[in-house]
Amino acid sequence: MLNNQSCLESFGLIEELDEQAAETISGGYEVFEVKNKTGYNIPYAVDGTRTQYPEPGSDRIWTAYSGGIIEFDSDGRDGYELYKKYNLADGGVYEFQDNLNTPGNPYDIELYRVA
Repeated sequence: MLNNQSCLESFGLIEELDEQAAETISGGYEVFEVKNKTGYNIPYAVDGTRTQYPEPGSDRIWTAYSGGIIEFDSDGRDGYELYKKYNLADGGVYEFQDNLNTPGNPYDIELYRVA
């Protein structure tokens, strides 16, 4: 097979698969870390699996087999819920941080990729 593959590559018929396609084909997974750098307990779920309100300063490493979709409450106040959803498709390290770019809402939380 390597011989055939080499021949095909020399004809330019095989292109490199992007990472996402390779994961799909191989039944792959993604690993990422989520840290809480706020002063709030933030409820969130990854691929539908909920956390137990991670405390400020906590972190957790996730292995996602179903896409790495995170959904979290972006409002730090008790009794208020404003859920956001992101695809963490590239793995890496993410942090919940206070969103200082939202004037008038000191309770706004955002998820940032930091590594």
